[in-house]
Amino acid sequence: MTSVRILTPDEVPDGLTARAANREGFQAEYPFDSHWIQINGRHIHYIDEGQGPVLLMVHGNPTWSFAWRGLIRNLASDYRVIAIDHLGCGFSEKPQADEYALEAHIGRLVSFVQELDLNQVTLFAHDWGGAIGMGCAGRLPDRFHRFVLMNTAAFRSRSIPLRIAACRVPLFGTLGMRALNLFSVAALRMASEQPLSSAARNGLIAPYNSWANRIAVNEFVHDIPLFQAHRSYATLKAVEYGLEQFRDSPMLLVWGMKDWCFSPEFYDEFCERFPDAERHPIADAGHYVFEDAHDELLTTARTFLQRTA
Repeated sequence: MTSVRILTPDEVPDGLTARAANREGFQAEYPFDSHWIQINGRHIHYIDEGQGPVLLMVHGNPTWSFAWRGLIRNLASDYRVIAIDHLGCGFSEKPQADEYALEAHIGRLVSFVQELDLNQVTLFAHDWGGAIGMGCAGRLPDRFHRFVLMNTAAFRSRSIPLRIAACRVPLFGTLGMRALNLFSVAALRMASEQPLSSAARNGLIAPYNSWANRIAVNEFVHDIPLFQAHRSYATLKAVEYGLEQFRDSPMLLVWGMKDWCFSPEFYDEFCERFPDAERHPIADAGHYVFEDAHDELLTTARTFLQRTA
């Protein structure tokens, strides 16, 4: 049985609140109040700004709710914008335990949506947020209304870039990601076509500053289910099968077409699965489309939200 409880600030361990308060180098970029929920004894951090229709923003790897900061600042004037940090990510707790499979991430998001009693939700999802977010929507279809998906996947694929595959090499990959932080550091350069500001660089990498704090970064990479025997293969298969129920739902696909990870091949498959989706490819943007084309993303999303209200 799942245990879920929204916490007051006084109920959050001092170490977590201190970590969330330390925003040196990116305070102006991420000025939002912290909120906390406890799911099965684990402390999950989230942002909850504004009022109105709910926009639920679900990040990937190696990012966190900081990735959505521009959208949060601009959309909170008209919407209730909620951005969660997955377990092991951002300011959430980072247990050194086997709690990072796709099934566990989806389960926690389901509990989160239910406990906050979110309805008529518009899902914004990027990278792993697609599989986790669409997995949650597939289990709570009556609570989800619209979808804004970008550079992500929610279906099985055997396509994996060589530089991601290298990170999955036993021992070598883990040492690189956890001891040297190679995955998160490389993403600052490889995931964006435009140079990131110092504040963006500081914010994106801040939560992943030690071996222990990089556990989810490592686990996400190893949780990519390429083969049927993988622990998350059946879960991803179920997520994929659940997509059909949203075939007629309002959907916006925004894609950085220079993404070498979730390449245009993934965009094409989403277009095939959702032929009525609004399509907005951005030719000169990379994986971090929210950095490379923030203004265009914001304008496109606002127009979509207003038209499909």
